[in-house]
Order: sequence, then C-alpha cells, then structure tokens
Amino acid sequence: MAPTGIVVHGGGRVHDFSNLSDPEKILGVEAAGSSRVFHCRAISIEVHEAPSSEISQEWVADEVAVTAYVISEGEIQSEGPGSFRQRIDIETEAISSGPKTKTIAAGVRLGIYQTERKGVSYPPMPLFHYGQRIRFPTTLIAPRNYRNPGAFDYAGYLRDSGIVALASTKYDQTELLPGFSGSRIEFWRSRVHRSIMEKIHALWPEPVAGLMDAIVIGEETFVERPTRIDFQRSGTYHVLVVSGMNVSILALVALWGLRRLGLGDVWASAGAIALILAYAMLTKEGAPVWRAALMFAVYLCTRLLYRDRAMLNALGLAALILLILDPQQLFGASFQMTFLCVALVAGIGIPVLERTIQPYSRGLRNLNAIAYDRALPPKVAQFRLDMRLILNRIGLFLPGRVPRLALLGALRLSFGFVELIVMSAILQLGLALPMAYYFHRATSVAMPANLLVIPFLELLMPAAVLAIVLSYVSFSLAHVAALIAGFALQGIAGTVHCLGGMRLADIRVPTPSLSTILLCSIAILV
Repeated sequence: MAPTGIVVHGGGRVHDFSNLSDPEKILGVEAAGSSRVFHCRAISIEVHEAPSSEISQEWVADEVAVTAYVISEGEIQSEGPGSFRQRIDIETEAISSGPKTKTIAAGVRLGIYQTERKGVSYPPMPLFHYGQRIRFPTTLIAPRNYRNPGAFDYAGYLRDSGIVALASTKYDQTELLPGFSGSRIEFWRSRVHRSIMEKIHALWPEPVAGLMDAIVIGEETFVERPTRIDFQRSGTYHVLVVSGMNVSILALVALWGLRRLGLGDVWASAGAIALILAYAMLTKEGAPVWRAALMFAVYLCTRLLYRDRAMLNALGLAALILLILDPQQLFGASFQMTFLCVALVAGIGIPVLERTIQPYSRGLRNLNAIAYDRALPPKVAQFRLDMRLILNRIGLFLPGRVPRLALLGALRLSFGFVELIVMSAILQLGLALPMAYYFHRATSVAMPANLLVIPFLELLMPAAVLAIVLSYVSFSLAHVAALIAGFALQGIAGTVHCLGGMRLADIRVPTPSLSTILLCSIAILV
C-alpha cells in the first residue's frame, strides 16, 4: 500500500533498478554460516563431503560440473535473432572439479543460453520445469553489489531468496537427468501457476498480458525495462508487483462476496482467509504476500472475538509471529516498511479520519431513518437534517429519485476521495525517512500517482481474478470481466507513463543525519 518509488516485497526484496543497466548482471557478496562435516572413505577414489549450503571460494571462478534440480521456473526470452535465454533457480546436488566431488545443497541462479548459427538446425530450447534434474558445466560467480549509495542490494535480495551463486551455461551443454527431486506440493503449485499464466496470455494481448502477469500473480518476466522504470519513478511500483495492497483488495472483495451469498461472519471470514492463503501460495512474491495474508487472517480472527476492531493489535501479533519464526527480518527494509505502512494506516490514518470526516460519511447512510439520528453525535445528526432539507429543495426543481441518488453518490465519492488524499499524505510523510535512508530517494509525484492508480487497481484485481477463474469454464464468460480488467490496466499504465516520465519524479537525497532520524521518528510517534 506504500506510495513509494521503490517496491518493497519478498523478504527484503527491494527493487531500485533506476541506475542499473541490467539488474540480472549485478553481482553481490554471499556469506553462508553452515558448518561442514567431512566423511573420509578409504575405498573411494573421489572425495565426498556431507551436504552443505555453502559454496566456498575453491569452487568459485574455476569451471566445474554441477548436478542440480530446478526449484524455480523461468520463461524463454529472445535476445536477438536466433538467440534465446531462460533464467531458472536451481538447488545443487553435487559439484565436481576434476576428480574431486562435493555434495552441496545450495541455491544457484542459472542462465541457459541458445544461439543458433546460420545453416545449422537446432531443436528449440524447452522450458525446464520444477523438479527436473540437470547437469551442466559452468563457472560459479559469487554475487557482488555496486557500492554507490542507495544502489539495489542485489546480493541481499539473492541471499534472502536462498541464492548463493550465479552461473550460466549453453543449452547444448545441458544434460537432462532422469528422476525427480524436490517437493510434490511445490511441483503442483508451479503447475497451477503456469496454467494461470497461460490463461492470462490467452485472455489479454501482449504487452497487456505481461503487466497482468506482474500485477496479478507476481510474474515480472514480460515487463519491459522502460515500463518498470516508469512505475519506480512515479512511486507506484507496489502496484506492478503483488503487494499487501493487492492482497487486501482481494480479501475485502472475497469477504464482501461471501457475505452477499448469505454466509455468516464466521464462515465468510474463514472462506476469505482460505482464498487469500491459496492466492499467497500461487504468487511468486513470497514473504510480503504471506505477511499481508497473515495480518489479514489475524485481523479477521480478532474481529470475531472483540466487539471493536483492534487493527494495531492484529498488526503486533502478526509481527511477533514472523519475528519468532525469523528474528533477522527485523533488520530488513522490506519488513520495516511493510509494518510501518500498516502502522501508519492503523495508528494515524484511521484515527484521524474517525475524528474528522468519517462520521459525516457514515451519516449519509439511511437518510430516511429519522429514528437513527438519536444514536448519532449532535453534529452528525444536524448534518443529516441539513442533507434532508437540501434534497427536499432539489426535489422541488428536479423531481424523481435520480437527482437525489446523483447528489448522494457525488457526496460519497467526494468523502472517499478526501479519505484517499489523507491516507496518501500520511503514508508519504511517514515513509519519507526510510525512503531517504535506504534508497536515497524522495518520491515527489507518488501522491497524485497513487490517487489516480489505486481506484483502477481496486477495479482491476477482482475483475482479473474473476476473468481467470471463468476462463477455466468458458472464454466467452470471461470476456466481459477481461475487458473491465484491461480497461483498468490501461488507466494504470497511462497514469504511470505520464507521471513517471516527468523529471521532477526522480529526486535523489543524501543519507539523513542522526538528528534528522531522531526528529522524524519522534514526530511519527507523537
């Protein structure tokens, strides 16, 4: 939900590619802390060691033979005439260098290339799927970061994703081995994920389908670099990837829909939680989506136990659970900014609205129920009386229900727009400090960009999910929902391109001083 120029997602997965020519070629330092246990076998010619998650320097920079299995699938992309590439994540089973072989279970990001020569016929490079075992020669590279302040922490991103080395190889040197490795649950999850991608590309044309992949299921493969930069500069990158906002929109729509079907609070909440957990499992974003799903689940459970909704309590419990599971998350920018966003909304935004315009917004409901006035504060009751007088006066000149409904609709829309402005301003001010500290950037157009983009996203998410679900029954049934989602996506893309292309959108700032950090922190707490 953060209106920032940097997307924050996935266990410290913080993207800032604005100053990098090719983020996949950025390298970073990796450190792993697992211990080694050596087993010596006198009758064995080769040297075998116990499984380790560390690739030491002796295996880096020299050509080795790697046996591994696929843990994250990629897509085949063209890099020019007759040149193709797919990037996959693998987990090594063994690494060999000459007569020496070491059993290592470590994550590696692998690029597989195929370049065709004139006059030579090559079989097309197939997609490698989860669980397939492969063997290939390569040179392992330890990741390294650029050292300029505010640069994307590619090494940290890889480390948090379980990747300890980078590698590349040619397709004709890659051998497909028999057998299957990995989890059957993850295998079926990857199959469903790919099936959804196929439906998306059947429902929408390119490049609309590429953007829909990223927004709906977190697949960024087909998003072009200029589009990515526009989202970053406009402060709306959180829209391009699956974030807490996407999860919240789907959760609220699911809860509303289940209630309209006649289910009670308990069954509607249970159904919404189940749907959101299933959605979190199908996306590729990992930690941030699961954080949002956990916070939503805790919030729904607590609201069933208490008469008043305790959003801050739910936030604290979700943070406590995550820190018990992994205390190191506390020092990650993703964790800090995710919970800061929700804390700003729950601790500052909602109380401000509840003490200003929200009572009047609720006062527009059931204007004909005069007895309801007695249960409201005097100012809100007076507001309802004034609205009835205005509506009666309008009825003298414009009889019928249409003018009355139009005026009430315009007022509700105005209240909603003001709430959105207040919330965006609070988030903008609250996130200014971490944005400057972690990314050395100030988002100058984030507020107007989010005011325009968020309503489109609220329309896109349920329409896109409905279209995908209906496509498994009939593409004709999915057509209307797909058109609505496509219209919303065009609105998002147009807004982002317009605002992201402004020079004012990209403002670099120095690292805040200690006194500035303390003053900003005190201001937020106050």
